[in-house]
Amino acid sequence: MAQERAWRKSSYSDGTEDGDCVEVAFAQDVLVRDSKNADAGTLTFSAPAWRAFVQRQP
Repeated sequence: MAQERAWRKSSYSDGTEDGDCVEVAFAQDVLVRDSKNADAGTLTFSAPAWRAFVQRQP
């Protein structure tokens, strides 16, 4: 059975429920999905890979 996840909307959304953005869910791994098309699938990252991604400086 699939694990239930608490999805959280990106802080870069426009602040509305219908805002275009991504959502993330944290557990042993990190899932990322399109908030407008949540059933289209997810990208999966290991926790260390996700940390490296979000901490990277431009």
